[in-house]
Amino acid sequence: MSKRQIFDQVSDMETQIGELYEQLGDLKGKLRDLLEEKHRLEMENHYLHNRLEQTGEDVPDDKEQGHATKDIPGEGYDNLARLYEEGFHICNVHFGTPRREEDCLFCLEFLNKTK
Repeated sequence: MSKRQIFDQVSDMETQIGELYEQLGDLKGKLRDLLEEKHRLEMENHYLHNRLEQTGEDVPDDKEQGHATKDIPGEGYDNLARLYEEGFHICNVHFGTPRREEDCLFCLEFLNKTK
């Protein structure tokens, strides 16, 4: 084998490695997206199960329904606080997207404003 052929083979291998590296990066991004969606769906499923359990157990009377409408802002705040604690943004900038284990100043400001 000539030096030129060896150099060409090494260049081809380098190109193939670069392409594989790009494919690996793409797969990693897709896997991250799938894991985030899985987490979001698990949280939503958990919330819906809890909601179904509450709905089945606590059927309010007509008198209690009038009282419940007065408590809606408090209930909404509690739901937003719970969503934030579960790892989702509640601010208008990134609403509904998963937080990456750090606090969001916009969300915290919104929580403090609604108290």
